[in-house]
Amino acid sequence: MSGLGTSCEARPCRDLVAKDGADTCVVIAAGGKGTRLGGKQYKQFISICGLPMMSWALIAFDHAPSVGHIVIVCADDRVDEIAQTVVAPVSLSTPVSFATSGSTRQESCLSGLNAAPAQYRFVAFHDAARPLITVEAIEKVIAAVRTDEDIDGAIAATPAIDTIKLVEDEVIVATPDRSAYWTVQTPQVFRREAIAAAHEQALLTGFVGTDDASLVEMNGGCVRCVDTQRDNLKVTVPEDLIIAEAILEHRLVIAGYGPCDDEEEA
Repeated sequence: MSGLGTSCEARPCRDLVAKDGADTCVVIAAGGKGTRLGGKQYKQFISICGLPMMSWALIAFDHAPSVGHIVIVCADDRVDEIAQTVVAPVSLSTPVSFATSGSTRQESCLSGLNAAPAQYRFVAFHDAARPLITVEAIEKVIAAVRTDEDIDGAIAATPAIDTIKLVEDEVIVATPDRSAYWTVQTPQVFRREAIAAAHEQALLTGFVGTDDASLVEMNGGCVRCVDTQRDNLKVTVPEDLIIAEAILEHRLVIAGYGPCDDEEEA
C-alpha cells in the first residue's frame, strides 16, 4: 500500500451541525466501477426507484440517530458528480465530506478512516452498492459494539441458509456444516482505535483482507456477527438490480409513497 491513508484530507460537501449524542462516523466506499453490472454508468449512479443507488444508503445513514458524520470515499474526479447527482437530490441533516479512494478497497477504507472527524468513537464502513440497508440494521450493529466492551467490532450478517460446498477445479471436496457459516454484509462497525491499529498492522505486514473485519481479526481483535436483514444485498450483477428495485418499491408502497416511477435506464 502507499501512504495514501496518512496524507488524505477530507473535502467538505455540506457544513451541517452533527446530531446530539451521535458517536459514529460512517465511511461509504464508492470507488468501484461496477464492471460486472454492465452499462456505461458507474453503478453508484444507476437509478433505483427514482434516485441513484447510493442515495438510498445515504438516506438510511442520515436517519440513523447514532451517525453524526458521513465520509464518501471516491476518485477525485468523481467528487463533483457524486455531490451533485447523489448527495444534492436528498435532504440530509448529517454533515458529509469526501476522501480520496485508493487502488484497493482496503486503501480506500483507510483513507476514509483517516478523514473521519476525531470526536467519533466508532467508525462504520459501508458499500455504496448496498442501497437496501435500513436504519434498524444500522443501529443494531452500532449498539452491539457500544454495549459490549469485550468486542472490537460488529458486522451485519446473516446465518447461511444454502448448503455450502468446498470446491476445487469444479469438483466437490467437502460439505461443511452450514450452521457454522454466516454471509457477511455491511455496515461493519469498529471501535476507532481497534480498526486504526488493524490498518497499521496490515500496512506493516502487507496483509490484504477480504473485508474490514478480517483486518481486525488478523490483529487479534474480537468481532461479532449481528443477525440483521437478509435482503441487504450488494448490487453486483444485473439480476441484483432487478431484485433491489422490487424490494425497494415494495418498501415504498408499504410506507405509503406509491409505486416507483423510474423511467431511467439502469
